[in-house]
Amino acid sequence: MKIKVGIIGATGYTALEVARLLQSHPNAEIVAATSRAEDGKSLAEIHPSLAGRLDVPIEMLDAQRIAKKCDVVMSCLPHGASAETCKQLVEQGTRVVDFSADFRLSNRELYEKWYGVTHPWPERIGKTVYGLPEFYADAIRDADLVANPGCYPTSVILPLAPLIADGLIEADDIIVDSKSGVSGAGRSAKVATLYCEVNESIAAYGVGAHRHQPEMADLVHRIGGKAISLLFTPHLTPMDRGILSTIYVRPSAKATAADLLKRWESQYADCPFVTPVPHLPSTKHVAGTNYVQMTARDAGGRIVLVCAIDNLAKGASGAAIQNMNVMFGLDQTTGLLQ
Repeated sequence: MKIKVGIIGATGYTALEVARLLQSHPNAEIVAATSRAEDGKSLAEIHPSLAGRLDVPIEMLDAQRIAKKCDVVMSCLPHGASAETCKQLVEQGTRVVDFSADFRLSNRELYEKWYGVTHPWPERIGKTVYGLPEFYADAIRDADLVANPGCYPTSVILPLAPLIADGLIEADDIIVDSKSGVSGAGRSAKVATLYCEVNESIAAYGVGAHRHQPEMADLVHRIGGKAISLLFTPHLTPMDRGILSTIYVRPSAKATAADLLKRWESQYADCPFVTPVPHLPSTKHVAGTNYVQMTARDAGGRIVLVCAIDNLAKGASGAAIQNMNVMFGLDQTTGLLQ
């Protein structure tokens, strides 16, 4: 029998990517999709690229009705709105992969400081597994709720966490410079993401105040066992998809770039999607896939780490399906070897 999947908040790019990937998943099928704004239409009407392939009707969200249909729900709702829906679905006995930031951080105070809302299910803050199977597969396997990672944090946590854990780099001097495609800003109309604003341009945003910064620091601390000091600056680039993170670190104990590559090779030897590489990765190398490429270079007194992911795949929807595979006892790569 196939895993019955529902998509909550089906109008955005992450929902489209989930639907696209599940089309080739041999053990899953989409049986429900919801949107307040598009009730009565079909997924193919909202996302024309699905025409003739996926005509699941869009319905209003009713947690009890959706729970009866689905084994697992992908919640693509924004922060704040997602937590309440996740709570209702979990209480109905349906497993959930949550795309929002509502359950990623380790404590309520940190969440409410950065997101400016009162958390509707505070009992689950710090008690919800973070959806990186590379570190948390055992906990994901039995989870009723998984906090799908942020896109930028994925490209930073995977390189940094093993190095912090082994004391190969200094924890108090980390600089992260990340570039993202425009799909990372979502599908809603915004002046800053209009074609004439983005084309032929690159712009920094959220300097010193981006909500993914505390997620990076929190998770590297939790995985690596040591608090870190991290400065993060994201940039919007004129491409559809992809993230390239350039991370500047100071080595400790005379570690070299070659030492860091060996550490990654050991850490991720059994992780099918994380690939330490000798070349400098680019977003083109991983576009449309769930793969992560990363490398290290000696640079004076620092080591420069470079990590490339697809923000819609390993940075969102691909990771969600990888988590779903773990939750239901499937090989992590099922439906994701694109």
